[in-house]
Amino acid sequence: MGRKRNDESSNWLPPRVYRGKSAYEFHPKCGGNIRLCNLDASRSLVLKRYQEELEKYTQQSTSFTSLCQEFMTSTEWYDLSLTTRKDYEKYFHKVNKVFGRMLLSRIRPQHIRQYMDKRGRKSKVQANREHAFLSKVFSWGYERGRLNKNPCHGVKKYTEKPRDRYITDQEYELIYKHASLVVKIVMEISYLCAARISDVLHLTYQQIQEEGIFIKQGKTGKKQIKAWSEDLRRAIKLARTLPGLSSFNVIHKVNGTRYSYDGFRYHWNLAKKRARQEISEQGLNINLDFTFHDIKAKGISDFEGSLSDKQEFSGHKTITQTEIYDRKIRVVPTVNRKDKKHDS
Repeated sequence: MGRKRNDESSNWLPPRVYRGKSAYEFHPKCGGNIRLCNLDASRSLVLKRYQEELEKYTQQSTSFTSLCQEFMTSTEWYDLSLTTRKDYEKYFHKVNKVFGRMLLSRIRPQHIRQYMDKRGRKSKVQANREHAFLSKVFSWGYERGRLNKNPCHGVKKYTEKPRDRYITDQEYELIYKHASLVVKIVMEISYLCAARISDVLHLTYQQIQEEGIFIKQGKTGKKQIKAWSEDLRRAIKLARTLPGLSSFNVIHKVNGTRYSYDGFRYHWNLAKKRARQEISEQGLNINLDFTFHDIKAKGISDFEGSLSDKQEFSGHKTITQTEIYDRKIRVVPTVNRKDKKHDS
């Protein structure tokens, strides 16, 4: 129960509302006071103003954690792709350690900048991704009256240099040589179809069609049928030899269930470790400083055709995205001098 008022004439006042020197005042738990109206105002007006300010205070006192929980159960959340939701869940666990208990009304752009500065010392790329998540949540909350502005606005992200790592045929074959059966299959499908690892790991035999492999990209939602080639047929034939229970998953474990990203990554890293051992033993000048996602870029780079052809093959929405993935250094012609006076 609240503290009993000394003045019985004030017992009608709502909780935390008091008579000030010249006005009725609302004193929130977080401190300070909010002026409601003059002392000569009617009870109905005092109660009305109290309800208005209480509603504002309730909205502003929402914590970052509670806003995220609202967002992550909203229809807008489920409109995002599964891959994006999984990424956002990882970003949430990172930023919530810092902002979780903070009231939305107290989060300022300088707090976002401080977080970016500290996070950027370890990973500028991850700092940018977490900034994007924060901005998404704050924008969602702003539209629903949870906060007065998005504190991420005006806080610059780090400039990112696009990846330009191209996996050579020698590097690809070296990893393939030391890879387990499941890694070999995933490598081939990813390379031949320019497909993301998540899309390959989620392949089912229902997607294996007469014309090719139907793939709906988890990130963009783009639907394509990757036409059959001899190499692609060979990769699917190899997938049918995976040991264990029969499964509707093309890529599956012995018990028939599909691989998680972390489960597959273990086998991928093991293949790279074995390949590095051979490099060390034979004194080869090879540096396996690439990720599995770079295999998609190799597929796009090796695809024969114009940049627009590559865009159609990759399923990118813009040709700029395709340019980022087209990493193979081209051999271009040089000037053919017509004046022969410099001949030796």
